[in-house]
Amino acid sequence: MVEPANTVGIPVNQTALLKDELDIVIPTIRNLDFLEMWRPFLQPYHLIIVQDGDPTKKIHVPEGYDYELYNRDDINRILGPKASCISFKDSACRCFGYMMSKKKYIFTIDDDCFVAKDPSGKAVNALEQHIKNLLCPSSPFFFNTLYDPYREGADFVRGYPFSLREGVSTAVSHGLWLNIPDYDAPTQLVKPKERNTRYVDAVMTIPKGTLFPMCGMNLAFDRDLIGPAMYFGLMGDGQPIGRYDDMWAGWCIKVICDHLSLGVKTGLPYIYHSKASNPFVNLKKEYKGIFWQEEIIPFFQNVKLSKEAVTVQQCYIELSKMVKEKLSSLDPYFDKLADAMVTWIEAWDELNPPATAATAKA
Repeated sequence: MVEPANTVGIPVNQTALLKDELDIVIPTIRNLDFLEMWRPFLQPYHLIIVQDGDPTKKIHVPEGYDYELYNRDDINRILGPKASCISFKDSACRCFGYMMSKKKYIFTIDDDCFVAKDPSGKAVNALEQHIKNLLCPSSPFFFNTLYDPYREGADFVRGYPFSLREGVSTAVSHGLWLNIPDYDAPTQLVKPKERNTRYVDAVMTIPKGTLFPMCGMNLAFDRDLIGPAMYFGLMGDGQPIGRYDDMWAGWCIKVICDHLSLGVKTGLPYIYHSKASNPFVNLKKEYKGIFWQEEIIPFFQNVKLSKEAVTVQQCYIELSKMVKEKLSSLDPYFDKLADAMVTWIEAWDELNPPATAATAKA
């Protein structure tokens, strides 16, 4: 049995890393009382809160936090007809916050995620670890058996090519969870009482050519490097699928990071995931995706982006065309999703003019 950390008495971090270069994006339908626990670590940063559901509902944010809050009315007002690309009644709405931010880095967290404890009982500053992951290089071209060679106390092992030790820029830091694991509905139903109690003190680069199931509840990324590809798709109200928003984004960003020689890390930091969602509700949202992913994943495994695609936007537009061409036969939804991917890029570029838009060298 694991419990969340007790952060009462921990002072607010006055020397927080990158506090002027990072926004925290939180999707929610409820009061954000969970931020009281996170105050020592998150209060120094600016929050972008994306309110899902009823826009007339008042969301309470604990005193002392600097934030901006957007609801569906704001999304419609700011994006106009392009607001159709932002999901409704689904946590995928968080990507609107990525679009509105003007900072270099983003950390996104769900409102049922609490501060975890490490094996010594110390409260884990998840954001600080994410920042460390993003500021250190990645090693996607050759696996290091001591995991992240750039961490203190580690290095490249014997046999690791010296020509690859410089590494590449890290675009994404994917964190994990104690207590409630991020399981799909069938696994939830088979293992309703299973809890993750293992704290593995490791960070690793996901190798080039390897996809992964990205979870959006404890995630950080370099907005300048990969922001335009961090689109969580069309999910929720009016769509035939849910709970695949973060995974869709993860598949997209991974093939683009591989193409642009950028790194994706996974492992530390841990958060404490406090609440299991209803597996029967989840099954209703997921059941088409469970079948579709057997076709979607081979599609992404075979994606080949052109040499002319040298920016994230160019890669994403190419990818949208492939989705329309290859996946529309699976279901008409993918034709609609491909169009939404293009609309997302158009909206991103309108709010983030090309002079400051995310670019990366091939």
